[in-house]
Amino acid sequence: MTATLPDLADRADDVPAWLVCGGCRAMLYGKRFLRAGRVCPDCGWHAPLTAAQRLDSLLDPGYRPLEVAVSDSDPLGFTDTRPYRDRLADARAGTGLAEAVLCARGRIEGNPVVVVAMDFRFMGGSLGATVGEVVTQAAEIALRERTPLLLATASGGARMQEGVIALMQMAKTSQALAQLDEAGVLTVSLITDPTFGGVAASFATSTDVIVIEPGARLGFAGRRVIEQTIKQTLPPEFQTARFLEEHGVVDMIRPRAELRPTLGRLLSVATRRPDGVPHQAGGGPAMVTDAERLPEREPWECVRAARRLGRPTTLDYISLLVEDFDELHGDRMSADCPALVAGLGRFEGIPVVVIGTQKGHTARELRDRNYGMPTPAGYRKAARAMRLAAKLGLPVITLVDTAGAYPGMEAERQGQSVAIAENLKLMAGLPVPVVAVVTGEGGSGGALALALADRVLMCANAVYSVISAEGCAAILWRDPTAAPKAAAALRVDARSLLRMGVVDGVVPEPGEGAETDHVAAAAALRAALASSLAELLPLDQMNLVTARHARFRQFGTDTSVLLDSQPRDSQPSDSRDPAPDREDAR
Repeated sequence: MTATLPDLADRADDVPAWLVCGGCRAMLYGKRFLRAGRVCPDCGWHAPLTAAQRLDSLLDPGYRPLEVAVSDSDPLGFTDTRPYRDRLADARAGTGLAEAVLCARGRIEGNPVVVVAMDFRFMGGSLGATVGEVVTQAAEIALRERTPLLLATASGGARMQEGVIALMQMAKTSQALAQLDEAGVLTVSLITDPTFGGVAASFATSTDVIVIEPGARLGFAGRRVIEQTIKQTLPPEFQTARFLEEHGVVDMIRPRAELRPTLGRLLSVATRRPDGVPHQAGGGPAMVTDAERLPEREPWECVRAARRLGRPTTLDYISLLVEDFDELHGDRMSADCPALVAGLGRFEGIPVVVIGTQKGHTARELRDRNYGMPTPAGYRKAARAMRLAAKLGLPVITLVDTAGAYPGMEAERQGQSVAIAENLKLMAGLPVPVVAVVTGEGGSGGALALALADRVLMCANAVYSVISAEGCAAILWRDPTAAPKAAAALRVDARSLLRMGVVDGVVPEPGEGAETDHVAAAAALRAALASSLAELLPLDQMNLVTARHARFRQFGTDTSVLLDSQPRDSQPSDSRDPAPDREDAR
């Protein structure tokens, strides 16, 4: 006996001996298919799951379903070729469900969660009043219990038979998720195939983290609607998981076998907030905070050392220092910038958000990572991660190694200056500890956009400057070969920057530099980060932000004074008063 996709979708556990893959059309042995989580072992096609199967696959055993009690609501008395009530009755008889959604309390790898799972078999998983009410009530339970909310979506969109009442569910569910944002409760979407229309444009994409199964489709208007209405020719991969990740819409693609571990890590980081300080294990040399303890070096030699291809990258440091790391992708607007890495993990037992620029060790890696120069999408991705840190109360670690923000025409068109300015303003008010480390090059505003922090550290061979030495030489000396003179004049080296108070500490490097021993370099950085976080974590939000403001307020205070003759307690002059004479103003 063989079965095809429609046959299989109606069955929970009764898998036939043989069936046809919905992707490659190969014959699949039923028991093997079932052991693989209903995933084709040849092409990776993920068969649709019922809502009950989804709950079983995600939650630890012993979860508690929440009953969905519904009434025969028909707000419009709708009839097309058949009365709406008859369609509801058929859907209930065919699926055994009261509606297109199931809800449960449970745990994923020991971490508490409230889960809502949609079932496409029930009228295409459409969003009607009951589905919207279940999602909203689940969000309210998560809010009341301060438990993360997971939404597993599968839907064709809003339920047309309920008209504008169905449309209102988009507003109601979005409002419920906004309350979870305000309360600092993590929300996660699991996008399954397909998720379209009103569900895609409301709660499915309003969450903190969006995980998607391989091959799943997500969009507002479906391919057929777009092609028929505006006659556009669409690429084959349009609206699929890979397309969505490349265009910054989803955070991560995870095959079904990796969903539980991934979700477990995300929930673990979000639900176990910092309640102490990092475990400060020994092994790394002490961070230098006195400039006189650092040797004098030629700044140009520091520039050359900072650019060595063998130096540890952000991903190298993450692999050596951060456990349970899950990278987040995309700016949720248009793109995912490969030059910037951001994600959630655990440093020395403390949940953290880590953000950093990423170069590479080979010519190909450098090209693929845009030479570590972020685009506006990169800075907006960093901003997303920082807002998530603020929401969940997690400290932020940034690792900076970039020649600067990407200067191309497309970056300017997408608002590079605005993206950097928004990050600076955001970081100035972040209510969580922020530690920034310049690990290689710290180039101009592109570096500062990740370094407005409570503690700013730099590695011994790193450099930090308003402009590259070559750029300064070309502009002021009118001779690019004068770069060594420019580097010396700019005082880009660690000793000079520590003396000026631009950085708070210098992380020693092993041997001739961090590139000679990544493990030892990571050990030194571990000690510096642990020490900095141990000082910052006990501070409350007001003290953190006030001290951060004072730290950056001090630069340039001894250079000029703005004279204001108007007494502090006087009222502003009437805007209709004539302007002062230009000569008097001078």
